[in-house]
Amino acid sequence: MKAERKVKEMDKDFERVYRDYFPSVYRYVLSISKNADLAEEIAQETFFKALKNIEKYDPQQNMLTWLCTIAKNTYFSSLKKSSRQSEIPENLESSDGDIIDTIIDSEDSMEILRVLHTLPEPYKEVFTLRVLGSFSFAKIGEVFSKGESWARVTFFRAKTMIKERMNNEQM
Repeated sequence: MKAERKVKEMDKDFERVYRDYFPSVYRYVLSISKNADLAEEIAQETFFKALKNIEKYDPQQNMLTWLCTIAKNTYFSSLKKSSRQSEIPENLESSDGDIIDTIIDSEDSMEILRVLHTLPEPYKEVFTLRVLGSFSFAKIGEVFSKGESWARVTFFRAKTMIKERMNNEQM
């Protein structure tokens, strides 16, 4: 019971950090990338990495500085990775709102759906709820009894897994 309570407290604390700092991290990444979609993805990945490595955070350090350092490193890593990879289908590069249209209109739609079904839970379900069900991240979080930030990170990871698996199959 104590462990569950501690996890819930951590989720609430992280949701507060996400809510307080996401706009600033997003604006920072947007200023260096000049790409709104990429900035959102990098900002989401930043918070995922921050949550994963929270034990490395020094409370004497400014939280925004720490998050922006993670964001900067994530952005530059993604640039390196994208320059090494072959082209990824554009339908996975589009914003959430356009992704369903591109999946329906795309020649790769069956491939994307096939890869989607190989994803483990909860990634498969979160991606499906977001793209096919047009659920907001807040609603997806409610479905799983988690927060909005969890839903954003899980969706981003699902999208990343699909991209990677499709890219690996193209090689």
